Amino acid sequence: MTAKKKNIYFASDFHLGAVGARSSREREREIVRWLEQIREDAAALYLVGDVFDFWFEYRQVVPKGYTRLLGKLAELSDAGLSISFFTGNHDMWMFRYFEEELGITTHRQPIVEELYGKTFFIGHGDGLGPGDYGYKFLKKVFANPLCQWLFARVHPNLGVGVANFWSRQSRRVHPAETQFLGPEKEWLVAYANRKLDELEADFFVFGHRHLPIDYTLKNGKSRYINLGEWLHYNSYAVFDGDQLELRSFEREAQVWGKS
Repeated sequence: MTAKKKNIYFASDFHLGAVGARSSREREREIVRWLEQIREDAAALYLVGDVFDFWFEYRQVVPKGYTRLLGKLAELSDAGLSISFFTGNHDMWMFRYFEEELGITTHRQPIVEELYGKTFFIGHGDGLGPGDYGYKFLKKVFANPLCQWLFARVHPNLGVGVANFWSRQSRRVHPAETQFLGPEKEWLVAYANRKLDELEADFFVFGHRHLPIDYTLKNGKSRYINLGEWLHYNSYAVFDGDQLELRSFEREAQVWGKS
């Protein structure tokens, strides 16, 4: 009798630290409950960016809070669960803390993974696709080692406070679209369709968009999956070795893009 395959889980955009419909602490408790629920049948977990609304690692200091999440991730990692963390545009200043303290692999660029015989292209999604040149320039500035060194010279009380204020302002100025805009206007759909010309991937899995989306790409079989977020949807994806499905934890599932 063939043993049942364990599931592979994907989630992104927890934005812990951000103010939302629920407090950051409430969302953190929900995430920990979800992690506890999936632990027995999980083969791997991919956290696909913007887990934190802001993160910067000083040499001897990491941001205050998130004790419940970090403790649960450490527990799962110590128990042998494979966990991968992708930096997003809000937590791109993640350096070695997750790797050294939690045993969690950190990715700063999209990766291609073979999972149960299927090809996955996985990344947060920021800076991909056409347009958004202002952000792409800003991302290069933030990724510059000199800029990171200069920010590290700022006292954490000031640096983290300013960064959190900037993050809140950015969300007000650029609110997320709350409906699927179609393949012509969805930048990550356009990116995935172009990427198919050079990579035969079965699934393109992204965060960043803040909307749970499952859309079949131009070849009629590959799928673009956006994981949504945990400010409103508590959405995530699960792959059982055959099917990849978007679900929601303790919420009614909502998925855009399906015909």
